[in-house]
Amino acid sequence: MPKLLVLFCSLLLTTFALGQTYTVTDLGTLGGNFTVARAVNGLGQVTGSSNINPSTGHAFLYSGGTITDLGTLGGTNAIGLGINASGVVVGYSTQADGSYRGFVFSNGTMTAIPPLSSNYGTAYGINDFGQVVGNSINSSGIPAGFLFSDGVLTDLGNLGGADGTSASAINNRGQVVGYSYDTNGDFLAFVWQNGHMRSLGTLGGPWSQAYGINNNGVITGTAYLSGTLNGPHAFVFRNGVMKDLDKRTGVVQSWGFGINSTGVVVGKMQVKGGGGNLNFHAFVTVNGRMTDLNKLIPPGSGWVLDEAYSINDAGQITGYGERNSQTRGFLLTPQ
Repeated sequence: MPKLLVLFCSLLLTTFALGQTYTVTDLGTLGGNFTVARAVNGLGQVTGSSNINPSTGHAFLYSGGTITDLGTLGGTNAIGLGINASGVVVGYSTQADGSYRGFVFSNGTMTAIPPLSSNYGTAYGINDFGQVVGNSINSSGIPAGFLFSDGVLTDLGNLGGADGTSASAINNRGQVVGYSYDTNGDFLAFVWQNGHMRSLGTLGGPWSQAYGINNNGVITGTAYLSGTLNGPHAFVFRNGVMKDLDKRTGVVQSWGFGINSTGVVVGKMQVKGGGGNLNFHAFVTVNGRMTDLNKLIPPGSGWVLDEAYSINDAGQITGYGERNSQTRGFLLTPQ
């Protein structure tokens, strides 16, 4: 076989092995030098937070190439953490008195979600029916995951522990995921539906957390392995089984943050940098295996992709990284 043909076949096989490649879009800023992108919907609309000056950051909506300031609830800072198919954004913001509230931004207006009891609340996720999940303090004075639906706030309960619960995501079936403490004082990933919460278990260690769930009920997050030297590994939970996504050996760490309807997971993974330093890089699963997203963008792009938070069904991924020594939100688009 001619050498040029051998080289071409080799390059083709390498590209196929790595999977999809991506273009990178810098989402810009609201005037400062810092942007973090947290969620993307099927239209490619993105939300997160961007600073206006060193001490003030506002929630934003990126749509059609334009980044728009969503403001705050009267305080100095806000961040968008979830967005649904209609472009409704949820997150949390400070108020004028410095307290935090979860918010819903819809039709040009940011509205506070009432807390369960105290002067504190956050909203982390929203589904296409407008149901919102997050975290507040309940009447017993402990953190509690909540479901906000049709104006009604529901405490999701807990796994029996006294240290509380946090809800991070909800799908269109009304299934909620997050983490809750059990009677042993350990925090465990859970799924909640129709008033019932159950633990997802771990990968052999004492702790786990769930961050994302798709409309098929497949969940991702991070869980500890057995042994004191092992950190948390990204997992996918499907059909009652938790599977470790991190096939690397040694003391490594990874987190699964987002998952789309086909089960592709994005998150962050610990990698070794120059001089043996440990850094975090964004990853996407390719054929079920974690792949460093920095290997799937054009070489010489000037980007280092640190964390990936969300992926839509078109394969677009959002998160943040470093570009020209500044933190920037990105949108990756398959090419």
